[in-house]
Amino acid sequence: MIEVRDLEVGFGTGNDLIRAVRGVSFRVGEGESFALVGESGSGKSTVLRAISGLNPDWSGAIAVAGEPQGPRRSRAFHKHLQMVFQDPYGSLHPRHTVDRILAEPVAIHRLGEADRRIERALADVGLGQGFRYRYPHQLSGGQRQRVAIARALILEPRVLLLDEPTSALDVSVQAEILNLLRRLRAERGLTFLLVTHNLAVVNQMCERLAVMKGGEIVEEMTAGDLREGRTRHPYTAQLLRASRGYSRAAAAAVLDA
Repeated sequence: MIEVRDLEVGFGTGNDLIRAVRGVSFRVGEGESFALVGESGSGKSTVLRAISGLNPDWSGAIAVAGEPQGPRRSRAFHKHLQMVFQDPYGSLHPRHTVDRILAEPVAIHRLGEADRRIERALADVGLGQGFRYRYPHQLSGGQRQRVAIARALILEPRVLLLDEPTSALDVSVQAEILNLLRRLRAERGLTFLLVTHNLAVVNQMCERLAVMKGGEIVEEMTAGDLREGRTRHPYTAQLLRASRGYSRAAAAAVLDA
């Protein structure tokens, strides 16, 4: 469903050029959930922005559903591929009601039956019709992210790009959103490309992952490899150790050093 080959993304020119993504290649099968993981600044979100068309300045090759993509994307492309952003408040217009937020993509794509689509989208993400005429500031963080997911789903896409979809939420709400995404994927046969630094989220959501460091993919592995700690690259092993939290032995080793 997604194929990326030799993707390069840079910012700036000349001596100020920063190569944010360097020769990244990977494939995601139809119906698969695939993760890009790594520390902040490793290039994960930049890859997503290139695939989605938000960043048109890239080189290499990107194909979605077998169709090669250029810097500019068609309306049909955006109907079949949608993105859910990290900050559910920043991604929603603060002066638009939920109804208007959900009606906008329907109008842009000239789909018709806006009322039916909005009602179904809200129901699919577990929000009643009472939320339809509220503003984002009247919603909790989890409710805002549900609206953001509903906005992506209302076009009935085949692919969802998920950029740290739970990192801005309280821990108590994160599991609810992850369970919602898992259910929607199963019901709709969606393909997920997930960006996160949280290996526990990868373990719950994905079949495979690629580890990024300094704009490059240093290792690809399955979720089973991740659970069993079967890593090949030292950086992946470091991420795995960090994800396991506080260790008395590790803390003592740092203090002794």
